[in-house]
Amino acid sequence: MEANNDNQSTTKRRALGRGLEELFYNEPINYEKVEEKIISETSKDEIVNIKLDDLRSNPYQPRKIFDEDALNELASSIKEHGVFQPIIVKKSIKGYEIIAGERRVKASKIAGKTEIPAIIRDFDDTQMMEIALLENLQRENLSAIEEAMAYKKLQDTLNLTQEALAARLGKSRSHITNMLGLLNLPEAIQEQISERKISMGHARVLSKLESKAQQEELATKVINENLSVRDLENITTEKEQYARTHKINKTYKASNEYKFVQEDLCEKLGTKVKIKNNKIEISFVNGNDLNRILEIMKIEPRG
Repeated sequence: MEANNDNQSTTKRRALGRGLEELFYNEPINYEKVEEKIISETSKDEIVNIKLDDLRSNPYQPRKIFDEDALNELASSIKEHGVFQPIIVKKSIKGYEIIAGERRVKASKIAGKTEIPAIIRDFDDTQMMEIALLENLQRENLSAIEEAMAYKKLQDTLNLTQEALAARLGKSRSHITNMLGLLNLPEAIQEQISERKISMGHARVLSKLESKAQQEELATKVINENLSVRDLENITTEKEQYARTHKINKTYKASNEYKFVQEDLCEKLGTKVKIKNNKIEISFVNGNDLNRILEIMKIEPRG
């Protein structure tokens, strides 16, 4: 049995690439490192051209809608220069499943290509799910609902607590909690969030209400009257008919005048933010996470 496990481990290392498996089991996983590791450890002889018709989407791909303008722009580049970076695929019963690079595949089809350079690797379902989620989270903005559904699927599949999931993805616990809370909202409101009619800040406030009818009523009010998040928060806290799933800590609310700003920053940056004594503290996991935050804040580091 022990020898068999050793053989399986050796096979897995050879399939993923030397040292790559460590990136999957060290927290938090970073998509950029995974793709860089695969490409750097792949010889030119291992890169093959695969017919676009033989490719299937990653079944764990969280993104359902792709930006057409961005795809057309990428297609123009591919038409003129070709695909610079090979996609990563997994052999399946019929053809191949895309592990990373679905945008390149879609853009190549628009550009009129019939083949695309690819690296073939053997990943298990959990790794495919993580890669699909991370590629989208770190490279493109998913809608809030797509992001929440991806978190839920990953949490259920890996049987993780919210805290463990947050650590795995390098996100704050409050961000994960707030995102998963969106999935308890009525379907109509989830559609309004996906269509960007209701912001994440509004959705967070609505998700804390007990009554589905009141959630829908206030969602309509937000859209029709163009209410700010602060307006909505005031309505739900000052009027007794809006019961919340959790009681508001009145003492904390009174003592922290920047609570709304702090919560909005947590949501915007996807990490822990603390405002105290006229100082803002922003937490980050590592250098890549810091770069992600700086990009959101539209700050370009010097040097």
